[in-house]
Amino acid sequence: MSILVFTEHRNGKIKKHALEAVAYAVAVAKNISAPVVALSVGSVGNDELEKLAKIGANKVVTITDSKYENLDNQLYTMMISEVAEKEKASLVIFCNSNTGKAVAPRLSVRMKAGLVSGVAALPTSVEPFTVKRRSYNGAALSNVIIKSQEKVITINQNCCDIVENPVALQLENYTPQADASVAKTTVKNVDVITGRILLTEASVVVSGGRGMKSGDQWKPLEELAEILGAGLACSRPVSDEGWRPHEEHVGQTGKIIAPDLYIAVGVSGAIQHIGGVSGSKVIVAINKDKDAPIFSYANYGIVGDAFTVLPKLVESLKKFKS
Repeated sequence: MSILVFTEHRNGKIKKHALEAVAYAVAVAKNISAPVVALSVGSVGNDELEKLAKIGANKVVTITDSKYENLDNQLYTMMISEVAEKEKASLVIFCNSNTGKAVAPRLSVRMKAGLVSGVAALPTSVEPFTVKRRSYNGAALSNVIIKSQEKVITINQNCCDIVENPVALQLENYTPQADASVAKTTVKNVDVITGRILLTEASVVVSGGRGMKSGDQWKPLEELAEILGAGLACSRPVSDEGWRPHEEHVGQTGKIIAPDLYIAVGVSGAIQHIGGVSGSKVIVAINKDKDAPIFSYANYGIVGDAFTVLPKLVESLKKFKS
């Protein structure tokens, strides 16, 4: 038996979330004495694949045929199921990303496997296999037991630390038997937005709420984000008012993010917003209302007017970086 990890990449660069998934698999493997097999689809260089071995993947299976590059839920389900059967995988791990959310449920049906999505931590037990997932918009954790022999899970960002556990890179290029003609998805063109940090992959995110008063007041946040190399986000009321674009909206009805550092400025902290950011490693809140709900979730809080605090914070960071 083995553990299979589907590793995502962007333009040939392995995503941090995918490295976390491999680290998660390696941690589980130590308790069940199983090898970890990483699956990579598309054009990824050996220097990037080497990163998977450095974390502890015993084997990396690559599928480089261009017929399989574009994500199609049905085709990817057939392809991953084929690799899982070949590797005798009892556990298949995905990132809890758009790809993972689309493919994992289909794969669980095809494999007749138990499925848990949005796993938030390493298993508390492997016999029975018990994992934690967030409930009530992140306000609580529930323990879920998977009783089936085969298991499929998707893991949240930051649910496992990336720890180096280097092994020799063992590469195997595989040609699937899955018929690529079943694919119903065709990519006609790709428009790439440059010069912006993707919120779902940013390690630091600076976010503004209704306390910023208007879209014209966003410059201090932009300065702070630039200094920190951070992504810019906002709460739903801000995007609804048209102060910021909807693509920056984080929360239950927006983007779900889990950066290493989330700085919320003028954000009240409604449960719908917390549902989208509760996976953050560290939350810093700046709000003049000492009773704002955001302080219940924040690791650090500053009670003060954002327009007084932000300039001083920006000035201090500039001095620190110089």
